[in-house]
Amino acid sequence: MFSKKLPIAASLLLAAPLAHATVRLPALVGSHMVLQRGRPVPVWGWAAPGEQVSVTFRGKTYVASPPDASGRWQATLPATPAGGPYVLTVKGQNTIDLADVLVGDVWLASGQSNMQMPVKDHPGGYQPVQQADQEIAAASWPAIRFFTVSQTVAYRPQAEVAGSGWQVCSPATVAQCSAVAYFFGRDLYKKYRVPLGLLVSSWGGTPAESWVSAEGLAAFPEFGAQVAGFAGKTTNLSDDQRAYEARQRELLRNIRQYDKGYLPGGRTWAAPDFDARAWPTMPVPGSWEATPGLATYDGVVWFRKEIDLPARLAGQPLTLALGKIDDADSTYVNGVRVGYASGYDRPRSYPVPAGLLRPGRNVIAVRVVDTGGGGGITGEPTELALRGAGQSLPLAGPWQYQVGLLPQDQPVAPAPGGAEHAPTTLYNGMIAPLQPLALKGVIWYQGESNADRAEQYRTLFPALIADWRRCFGQPELPFLLVQLAGYMAARPAPTESAWAELREAQALALQVPHTGLATAIDIGEAADIHPHNKQEVGRRLALAAGHVAYGDNKLVYSGPAYAGMSPAGSGIRLKFGQPGAGLAAKGGAALQGFAVAGADHVFHWATARVVGSEVAVQSPDVPQPVAVRYDWADNPNGNLINKEGLPALPFRTDTWPGVTAGKK
Repeated sequence: MFSKKLPIAASLLLAAPLAHATVRLPALVGSHMVLQRGRPVPVWGWAAPGEQVSVTFRGKTYVASPPDASGRWQATLPATPAGGPYVLTVKGQNTIDLADVLVGDVWLASGQSNMQMPVKDHPGGYQPVQQADQEIAAASWPAIRFFTVSQTVAYRPQAEVAGSGWQVCSPATVAQCSAVAYFFGRDLYKKYRVPLGLLVSSWGGTPAESWVSAEGLAAFPEFGAQVAGFAGKTTNLSDDQRAYEARQRELLRNIRQYDKGYLPGGRTWAAPDFDARAWPTMPVPGSWEATPGLATYDGVVWFRKEIDLPARLAGQPLTLALGKIDDADSTYVNGVRVGYASGYDRPRSYPVPAGLLRPGRNVIAVRVVDTGGGGGITGEPTELALRGAGQSLPLAGPWQYQVGLLPQDQPVAPAPGGAEHAPTTLYNGMIAPLQPLALKGVIWYQGESNADRAEQYRTLFPALIADWRRCFGQPELPFLLVQLAGYMAARPAPTESAWAELREAQALALQVPHTGLATAIDIGEAADIHPHNKQEVGRRLALAAGHVAYGDNKLVYSGPAYAGMSPAGSGIRLKFGQPGAGLAAKGGAALQGFAVAGADHVFHWATARVVGSEVAVQSPDVPQPVAVRYDWADNPNGNLINKEGLPALPFRTDTWPGVTAGKK
């Protein structure tokens, strides 16, 4: 079906416009690209005013619209079945030949770092996926192509975007490709044998609102002021951000003359005899953005905590554990620096030499530098402790704090918190320029950065889906999402969870027509927000695509989904949709992950068992249960599956307000 490609050098010559050319093409329209089968396909570019442009494909020529005021023209190719390779020729005053063009299915892959995470090679420091070297060696799939969009922010929708160019999937190219996108595309190709184009547009750590247009956010007044401010800008956001970052670096190089925490005579606010009694307090751990006055602050904050050290821990080497700190820290014990590090996701653990601590009063101080996004000592409460000799002194709780770098001494960011975190900026720079590309569907892996606003995500994410469907002119564009994996420490008792609420918001998006969900709840890693088993994520997305986009109605494409409950004596019976060949416990073990509550809203672990097509749950601690939750935690341990091995979707039967209620 597919003939040999032209040599790379030859294809580059064919794709390169002549020096005097006036017709030019966007980066998305190039050699090795994949055009969407079965629907009209726009081809566009720019030319001189009045220039006549035509596109020739498969032996027929199509006249483009005359260039508009910006020089943009567009031609539309008719719906074409899968096939290729073909040559596509664009002709104006000059001629551009695009070689090795396939017709198949084009999927847009977007989201944050778990979508951006490559198979192996990435300068951002992601760990490779599992069995990365074997996967790379076996990645000879010439009918799969991928294009990675360059990360770009913009105040207003852009007409063009840069990127990698269309890459033919091979052991030489796949290491840099989004792992989720690659494994998804590979599984689809194996099943349907249709050429696949994977268009990857992602940026780690970004919230959903960054990916929505100004029109799409019109119903969200909480974003209105910033969106309106962007509309009045006459400068370039990328340039403004680079200038701001240069000023910020210069400030940090000369930080001692600005940071109030550095005192005359070489002393600092970490000194044990410094009088900090007037300092306010905030709960630690936690992001300082939750503290009044620091909601948009990026800079330096000093933290202090006085401890009363038991004599049994004094006079011996100890370890000071602080969990994760966003972004960088210098940590002191009784005025002596014991460690420093950078990296928002790196746990801090510093040795404290024998003799530095004494019985009674001691002072721990942490100078935290945040350059964008969240800031503070942000790990888990159990991670904060002074440990030694088999004993532990907890450090979570109220800490004193003081801002070291005053706002008036800092350069003003064009978008406080980071340009890529601001509403509309990534839509403008990385989605709008992709239109009017014809697509088969979208895969989306994002949500971690919106977990603390999960209730808002219930409406924000459907707004994003509607916005993109409008953008690409495809009102029924299939939209598949990955439900967040388990992450962070497991809890010994049922508790509230923002991550669980975000997963619920993701599942509620299935009420939008032509959507699908691949849960990753069972393949997360407690200590790594980037699970390495991206193969299974891709497989589950491909199953969802089979149902939503390819009409494979016999396919078991999801694990069991909660469908109703009824009282059963002192317990509750749960009904499930999508049971496949039947419900089961993974590994044949007893069911786990279920909790029940009575009218007091207090949840207790429950015993659960499969009874035919239902699950019966009960707890001796709750004689009259009214609500059930399953896998309702940051990192749960539920094991309900269908016999096809797909995990049940986390759920709750109650609608009680959660920890993110009202947060915007």
